Amino acid sequence: MRKLVYYVAVSLDGRIAGPGGEFDFYPVGDEQQAAAYSAWCNARYPEFVPTAMRAALGLADTPNRRFDTVLMGLGSYRPALDAGITSPYAHLRQYVVSSTLAPDTDPAVTVVRADPSALVRDLKREGGQEDGQERDIWLCGGGRLAGALQPEIDELIIKSYPVVAGAGIPVFDGEFDPTVFDVTDRVSFDNGVTVTHFTRRR
Repeated sequence: MRKLVYYVAVSLDGRIAGPGGEFDFYPVGDEQQAAAYSAWCNARYPEFVPTAMRAALGLADTPNRRFDTVLMGLGSYRPALDAGITSPYAHLRQYVVSSTLAPDTDPAVTVVRADPSALVRDLKREGGQEDGQERDIWLCGGGRLAGALQPEIDELIIKSYPVVAGAGIPVFDGEFDPTVFDVTDRVSFDNGVTVTHFTRRR
């Protein structure tokens, strides 16, 4: 069965965005540091690069390596929508959980109004087979959706940035439910960012 993986950038005080959805406050270092960090992320997880940016980064023809599906809340989808992009991850199957988004916003985007947990369980059972390799489901955010789906999350990939937001959207916004995850990998970069992989302890 494939996995639900929450990949997200987080401030030191556990915020994934500012109070107004801002995400441009994360420090990336100088030009050289930023380039090295971006190159590592793009090479390891090309699926996370929006479709409109893939050609400029030399990823236009790069196949999906681990993921074939993205799941996001309206807040995570909104920046692309505000920019006139209705299918931000056209190289993936896209689901947006929202009670207000029009279902015909884009034929490549499925709007989910019902229980997202049931959707995730159905997606996991599909198998995600492509070229003989099982592909996983990327949980893009945001905090409320992650909080609702916390029992279904199998792995976390947390990009921790050396900045305190002070206020904003938490990485998880749900019920009190302490859950242990084990560290399986950690990489640090010269710009101060740490990328940590966690797996749910069974």
